[in-house]
Amino acid sequence: MERFDVAVIGAGVVGASIARELSRYKLSTVVVERCEDVCSGTSKANSAIVHAGYDAVPGSLKAKFNVRGAELIRELSKKLDFDYRENGSMVISLSPEGHTGLMTLLEKGEKNGVKDLEIISGDRAREIEPALSPEVVEALLVPHGAIVCPFLMTIAFAENAAENGAEFRFLEDVTGIMPDDGRFILSVNGEEKYDVKYIVNAAGVYADKINNMVSARKLSITPRRGEYVLMDREVGGLVDHTIFQLPTKLGKGVLVTPTVHGNLLVGPNADPLEDKEDISVTADGMDEIKSKALLSVPSIPYNKMITSFAGLRAHESGNDFIIGEAEDCDGFFNAAGIESPGLSSAPAIGEYLAKLIAEKAGAQAKSDFIDERKGFIRITKLSPEERNVLIAERPEYGRIVCRCEEVTEGEIEDAIRSPVGARSLDGIKRRVRQGMGRCQAGFCTPKAIEILARELGISEEDVCKNIPGSEMLTGEVM
Repeated sequence: MERFDVAVIGAGVVGASIARELSRYKLSTVVVERCEDVCSGTSKANSAIVHAGYDAVPGSLKAKFNVRGAELIRELSKKLDFDYRENGSMVISLSPEGHTGLMTLLEKGEKNGVKDLEIISGDRAREIEPALSPEVVEALLVPHGAIVCPFLMTIAFAENAAENGAEFRFLEDVTGIMPDDGRFILSVNGEEKYDVKYIVNAAGVYADKINNMVSARKLSITPRRGEYVLMDREVGGLVDHTIFQLPTKLGKGVLVTPTVHGNLLVGPNADPLEDKEDISVTADGMDEIKSKALLSVPSIPYNKMITSFAGLRAHESGNDFIIGEAEDCDGFFNAAGIESPGLSSAPAIGEYLAKLIAEKAGAQAKSDFIDERKGFIRITKLSPEERNVLIAERPEYGRIVCRCEEVTEGEIEDAIRSPVGARSLDGIKRRVRQGMGRCQAGFCTPKAIEILARELGISEEDVCKNIPGSEMLTGEVM
């Protein structure tokens, strides 16, 4: 049985952030993840928005961690080298009756410490965003809203944690937790494997299951499915701000936003489910988000759509984050019910819980903590001179594999060889965008399979899209 000070259950953005912050201290940490990679659950399929903090109820944990998390993400994007842009956001009202709702949001935001909020006229909103509907009457302008790449942010946290000593274990499903003389025995895949002093539950939609193994205060998490439409980079500049709708009798509405990679994203809806694995995309869901988004931006060119996807939100019945040590289980810490604004809050949650655990353990801060990390090389962002130098050193950087995103063989190798490297095709995609473009991996998949098999020392038939069972090849055609 392996012995660690701390086990973090879940390697999404919250778990990876907690691991990074724990790696500041003289604590041995293992991150246990049921999937094959980091960022494989809620963190991989969301709106990619860094919320400013105007929507959360003042005094709630969502408000506290959202505002602090947004501040940290701005700083961390530079230190850890991941994509981030403060593009600002707008909450639009389509009727004069919406003024009260906008005022409520403004007052909430000011109480939460969000700066520079302003209610503007519909005409002023259209001056800023010409594609907005002529039906827009007013808008709440939020200058400090931002967008981020959730994949690269999560991966940056994980890589930095690993560089500082945290260990990541994949394809390990936690099946039991047993208190044992002031410690815990953690079972994965049906077998006892880890002996740990502290546990952090960052298991997303399964956080209730993990909590309920040890605590009498039972949690109940309902997965809420949100569906999205992603459009080609050709139309990514239709809007610059993230456009939200003020809730009306027609429903909450959906957002229209650029992404940091230049695409246009529309969604989500909110469909409560029982199945914690159901990320299917439905015809009704697509019709819903498309029609609602047109209320904000009537000229959305859906003929430029390149893919659709869905993600799950971990909605806890108490409607707030559950963060901290369980009252009846010493050494067991929850980061549960992390729905929106969870992505925005993740760094602050990590900071808070790591400090709690370090204080409880009497752990000292490391003097040699590595505070920075260099992101993946993107050939398309280099000058011709820089490319030539790189290709002279490693010719693989001169061989294009993914034509849509201009991703080279060298970049794919980097994704696999990195500190918490890709072990699947989805893992490569999240790190260097191979397969993210217009053809959605229609041309580049065979070469990516070949590279992954070569780098991992496995057969091409064993290469998976993600978890085992998703193998891409089944045999040879004779």
